[in-house]
Amino acid sequence: MTVRPTPYLLLKTESGNRYLPLVGSNCWTVGRSDDNNFVLSDRWISRNHAMLQSTETSEFYLIDLGSRNGSFVNGRRVSIPVTLRTGDRLTFGQTELEFHCPSVKRDNQTNMGLVDKETITSTLHVRRLISVMVVDIRDFTVLTRQIDEKILSAAIGTWFRQAGNIIRDYGSWVDKYIGDAVMAIWFHGAKGVTNEEMMQILQAVSDLYKMTVDLSNKYPLPFPMRIGAGINTGYAMVGNTGSGDRPDYTAIGDTVNAAFRLESATKQLGLDVALGETTYTYLLQLGANEKGFEQYTVNLKGYEVPTLTYAGSFVDLDNFLLNNITR
Repeated sequence: MTVRPTPYLLLKTESGNRYLPLVGSNCWTVGRSDDNNFVLSDRWISRNHAMLQSTETSEFYLIDLGSRNGSFVNGRRVSIPVTLRTGDRLTFGQTELEFHCPSVKRDNQTNMGLVDKETITSTLHVRRLISVMVVDIRDFTVLTRQIDEKILSAAIGTWFRQAGNIIRDYGSWVDKYIGDAVMAIWFHGAKGVTNEEMMQILQAVSDLYKMTVDLSNKYPLPFPMRIGAGINTGYAMVGNTGSGDRPDYTAIGDTVNAAFRLESATKQLGLDVALGETTYTYLLQLGANEKGFEQYTVNLKGYEVPTLTYAGSFVDLDNFLLNNITR
């Protein structure tokens, strides 16, 4: 079979193979409805069945959108976003597709000097000021043990889909799916952090919370779904990895790691949202009213020195936004 240069889905039919290219976007939906990117005429498939999403690090995920009959990867039902690998079998209803993402690994290139310059993967690391948001679904393991698999798939699949929409609405994207959590990054310009950017991040968290409450009311869950969030601002090494006209971005470093640790710290504090000290300092420098968050000292895993954080509940977050959104 000829290797295609772009990621694609392969649908085998009696009349031959159909290639469904994954290009022109970072999100593709699958279902029976005509508003999907890939329309499949299978009565066992829901109108809006599943979604494939590529992140800025060129990872592809399959997300079930709360379909009635479920989505499967290599025979296993999807309840949280699943990372796809070349050759994976995706099953929707009675339809099976293969996922392919052709790539050339640097380890396998035996003669780099003869490779066309435009095909060589280039890597650029630059130091950028960013804000990282990590949002985690609380007690997810307990939830999986107490509800039917179909309800779990529908509720969690819907949560991840709507979370991605909310994050995009506020100027970012889902950079990573980590089990039952999502990570998003906001890049700040050369002039520093603006009030609008910081408020967008906090508003995104608030909307994620409200969306989670609405889902809890929609599905018969044994207990309400809850989330926690960590937000951290600072400098990080931003990787630009890609070839041709498709650059891919991600960030690494202490700023990112601390955002994950701050989210975990909310569980220790019995609160919902934890801001890094730098994030909170920027808010105050931009003229934000201090009302809404309290200062705490926490011991973050992997950090020898205690860390200052400013944390509160979602009610505190909404009060903060109410006091500052019109400033």
